[in-house]
This record gives sequence, C-alpha cells and structure tokens, in this order.
Amino acid sequence: MKKLFTFVASIVTLSLSISQVQAAEPLELQKVMKELGKNMQIITDGISREDWELVAKTAPLIASHPQPPATEKMRIMKFMGSDMTKFKAFDGKTHEAAHGLEHAAHEKNGHMVIAAFQNVQTTCLNCHQTFRGKFVEHFYGAATK
Repeated sequence: MKKLFTFVASIVTLSLSISQVQAAEPLELQKVMKELGKNMQIITDGISREDWELVAKTAPLIASHPQPPATEKMRIMKFMGSDMTKFKAFDGKTHEAAHGLEHAAHEKNGHMVIAAFQNVQTTCLNCHQTFRGKFVEHFYGAATK
C-alpha cells in the first residue's frame, strides 16, 4: 500500500511540474509581439532619417504579422472568451493603421507618416492596456507592472 501511495504521489508531483513548465513556456504570440516591437523600432529609425522606403517596406510586416499556431489560438480563444471579439477588433485596427502608414510612406509625406505611425502606436497601446496584464498573469503566472 505504501508503494502505491508513493507511486501516486510521484505521478501527481510530476504532473504538476509538467503543467508549471508548460505554463512558463513562452507563447508563440510573445515571439510575434517581440518581432512587432523590432519592426516598430525600425520604423522609428526610418522616420527619424526620412527613409520612407524603409518605412513603406516595414509597415506591411506589422499589418500582416505572423499568426500563432492553431493550438495556441485555441488556448487564447478559450482564455479570452467573450473578449475575443474585442481582441480581434484591436488587431484589425492595427492592421488597418499599418496599411495607412505604408500608404503615407509611399506618398513621402513626413507629416502623414508621423500621424499614421501615431495611429499604429495608439492601436497597439489600446490593446496592450486592455489585455497584456491579463495575458501575462494567465499564461505566465505573473502580473505586469
């Protein structure tokens, strides 16, 4: 009986350890966000140097960013529940804003580019302020500051 108890306790401990490791693994979405951040920095650099070609080339990378794998999307959708519509709407606004940025860069109109980039930044910020803390807490077990 004692051996059975020890075996069951070991299995439970192992299962809990595995779930903790899975919870701490970065989502593919996190990698997508990091890449988006790099592209935003490239655009900032392009704007500062009035390199409209660089801005026009980089904006579509934001508009058409990679999607997480289907299994991860299902996890996110389950977590988001009824907020999924709002989450997708933020993503759609960011896509539209990035296309507007691309168009402005093709026009080589610095004022339009800066206004369009502000729009991209605002759509990102709105989504982050609404969802980032919840995501981090749920998927990584730590609240953001």
